[in-house]
Amino acid sequence: MPDRRSERRMLCADMIHVQWKPPQGRLQSATALLEDISPSGACLQLDFDVPIASEIQWRSANQVFAGRVRYCVYREIGYFAGVEFVGGKEWSEAAYHPEHLLDVQKLLY
Repeated sequence: MPDRRSERRMLCADMIHVQWKPPQGRLQSATALLEDISPSGACLQLDFDVPIASEIQWRSANQVFAGRVRYCVYREIGYFAGVEFVGGKEWSEAAYHPEHLLDVQKLLY
């Protein structure tokens, strides 16, 4: 899948508890692995398929993340869900610093 983001994506690894509500369904929750994050979205690895357009959220100590699932695909080790943040909220490293965070662009220069 080609990378269509116009902003820098930071690789990370952080276990988070997510809740999502499918367009026609009940609230569900699970533990997910935060794979990468950018100001406008994130990629989560889960053991479950999360329907496209589901409303999804999770919390850090300083920020609530809320978004909409844009894609969810299965790749060898689990489901990867792309989340677009909604409501004018953006991620910033100052507000939330995942346990493991890597800026790949800094490795290239």
